[in-house]
Order: sequence, then C-alpha cells, then structure tokens
Amino acid sequence: MASQRDVRNRISSVKNIEKITRALETVAGARLRRAERRIEALRPYADAVRRMTRQAARDAGAEASRLALLTARETEAKVGLLLITGDRGLAGAFNSQVIRAGVRIGGELAEERLQSEWYVSGRRGVSSMTFRGYPLSGSYAGFSDRPSYADARTIADDVMTAYVDGHVDRVELIYNTYVSPLTQRVTRETLLPISRATITGEEQESESERERDAPRALVEYEPSPEEILRRLVPDYVEISIYRALVESAAGFYGAQMTAMRNATDNAGELITTYTLQMNRARQAEITQEIMEVVAGAEGLS
Repeated sequence: MASQRDVRNRISSVKNIEKITRALETVAGARLRRAERRIEALRPYADAVRRMTRQAARDAGAEASRLALLTARETEAKVGLLLITGDRGLAGAFNSQVIRAGVRIGGELAEERLQSEWYVSGRRGVSSMTFRGYPLSGSYAGFSDRPSYADARTIADDVMTAYVDGHVDRVELIYNTYVSPLTQRVTRETLLPISRATITGEEQESESERERDAPRALVEYEPSPEEILRRLVPDYVEISIYRALVESAAGFYGAQMTAMRNATDNAGELITTYTLQMNRARQAEITQEIMEVVAGAEGLS
C-alpha cells in the first residue's frame, strides 16, 4: 500500500490538473457563445448570396451551364478532399473523427480507381495527415479558432484554381457541423462542381406552394445575368467554405468544453478515491502504532 505522503502528492497533482481543466472548460464555454453568435450572424449573408445566385442562374438560363464551376467532368480521375480540423487538441475525438472520415473516403475513392488530392485546414489535421504519409496540395493553419472570410477566400482560390485548371475533377468538403456542445456531426459535401439544383433551389422540396407560385419581381441586370452569375459563383464557394470553418470552430469549442467538463468530473472522482486511500493508509499506520504500544506494554508486564 502506498504511503500517506505518496497519496497526498497524487491528490495535489490531480487537484492542479482539475484547476486547469475547469479553467479550460470556462474559456471554451465563453468562446463557444461567441462562435454561436458568429453562426447566427453568418446565416443572413449566406442566405442572401444563395438567393442572388439562384435568381441570376434562373435568368441566365442555358448560359449558366457554360460556367466552369458549374460544369461537371464527363470522366473523373482525381478528387480533391478538403478536411477542416482545429489547430489545437484537448477536444476529445473532434479532430480525429474528421481525419478518419477523410482517410475512409480516400480509401473508397481508391477502390473506384480515383486518386485523392489532399487539402487540410488546421494544425492537427496537417500534422496527422503528414505523419500518415499523405502528400498535401494545400495546408492552412493558425486561424481555426477564429476564422475570417479572408482565410476562406484563400482556401477557395486554391481549390477553384485546381478545379478550373483540371488538376482535380471534383472537390469534397469534410468538416464537423455544430449541432450542440455535446454533438458535432461529420459532414461531407460536394463543393465543386456546384450542382445547378443547389443554386436554383430545385433540391429544396420543402419550399412552400405560396413561395413557388408567388409572382416574382422583374429584375433588370447591369451587366448581364451571366456576368453577375460568373461573379456570384466564386462567392458561393467562398461562403460555403467560410460556413464550414465557422461551424468547425463552434464545434471545437463545444467538444473542448464537454471534454474538459468530463476531465474535471473524473479528476473529482479520482480525488475522492485517493482521499479514501489516504484515510485507509492513515488508519493502518495508527493501528500498527497501537499494536506496537500494546505489544510493548504486554512485554513490560
């Protein structure tokens, strides 16, 4: 059995860890609330870009199909995989589940005789994929805690250039969608080519009859709707990546807050266990001393 000093040292160490995990939980909770507000603020802008793109695509008609980012390849040989992870750890399986999903998707593509081109955001993802031996065509780090639109534009420029130049025939986006502090769902989306059903709203079966049948205002374009659509489609790709970055940031803080709360609870249970162990050790020492006193007294009598 460990001595009282050893157990006391263990209790002191666990208490120090408990202070750290509780502080990290508090910080993650505060940052999570800010990230949730960013998601709420982003939605009106994303919806507005979607509506404008939908209107321009509808008015452009057949001309929309000539845009490179809307044109699917007849045959595919290489697929770009964009993974969104965090820069830091201590968040449970938050980063690893995205990496595992990306590796699994890469394996599925290999079975279809398709090559994978890897783009990774976040230090954790970059280091993990590099360690696994995957060559990265694009790596981005240092902003996952608080991503900006400029960061999304940098990533979007790389993947759009790769698609337009023919280096990749499709781009898949894999990231954690923020559901709640307890739940982050791995999401896979086809980023490029943009489906015409996506921008025209054909995929939204829940659209009400009133909205479909309502008369639309006549829109006059300057320049032409084709030119406006050509400018809006890159914005659509950028806002899709930015939304994924913001969702991932909120998901990270939610996962970290949950992980640190569990660690704090476990530390409390461990302190209770060590305290009982120390009490038993103290009782054993007292019992031993009493037995020694009694044995000595009996020897003198």
